[in-house]
Amino acid sequence: MATPSESGAPVSFREIWSDAIHYWEWLRIAYNLALALVVVGCFARKWPYFRGQFNLEHVLALLVLAVLANICYCAAYLADIPIQYSSYRATWRGGRWIAWLAGTLFAVALAYYWVVDEIYPSVGA
Repeated sequence: MATPSESGAPVSFREIWSDAIHYWEWLRIAYNLALALVVVGCFARKWPYFRGQFNLEHVLALLVLAVLANICYCAAYLADIPIQYSSYRATWRGGRWIAWLAGTLFAVALAYYWVVDEIYPSVGA
């Protein structure tokens, strides 16, 4: 199954998949940096509270959350691949940064909530 490219020539699944990987995997680095900055910022701001009380269980919780965040990031492919097969391929390729930005901002908000509302209280005062 092929979809026409901007030049009118058919685009194969391999080309679409390669384009998606090339686009989204470079941005995964920025996505992870944004999430890491939120978590480190939250801990840095409240470090006197966390010092001596943060343990391996909390580190493992953060690791699980990081893995889940990266699994959620893969949802971009569920939108990207089908849209590239549509007649909106050129428009989508030019504007998919908006989807990345919206998803990253949503993930940042969730990370902030999780640290402040779930992990911070569980450390114990």
